[in-house]
Amino acid sequence: MFELQKRFEISCSHFLNLPYESKCKNIHGHNWIIEVKLQSEILDPYGMLIDFTQLKEIVMSLDHTQLNDIVPQPTAELIASCIAEKINTYISQHEFWGKPLPDSLALHVVSVLVQESEGNKVCYMP
Repeated sequence: MFELQKRFEISCSHFLNLPYESKCKNIHGHNWIIEVKLQSEILDPYGMLIDFTQLKEIVMSLDHTQLNDIVPQPTAELIASCIAEKINTYISQHEFWGKPLPDSLALHVVSVLVQESEGNKVCYMP
C-alpha cells in the first residue's frame, strides 16, 4: 500500500449563516492549512500515485476565493468534504496504464484535514 500526504496553505474568506449570534456571520478570512492523504495499492505508469502538481492545482483552485461562492455554508467540515470530492472526481477521470483501475486497487482519498486557525481542525474521511 502506498500513501501520499500533501500539505497546503490557502487564504480564503467566508461567512456562516447561523441561527444564533456569532462573529462568523460577518465576512472574514483565514489562512487555512489543508492536509490531504491518498492511498493506492498500485502506482501509475510513471511511478506515482498522482502528480503533486495535479493535486496542487485542485486544492489551490480555492486559494484567494470567497468560499461561499463554492460551498454555500463553508464550515471547515464542508470545505474538507468539498476538497475530497474534487480530488475523487479528478481520480475517477484519470486512467492508469491506459484504463481505469479496478475498485479494489483504486487510488482514493483517505482523509482531508482542514485547519482554519490554531487549535481548530476538522478531519474528513470519505
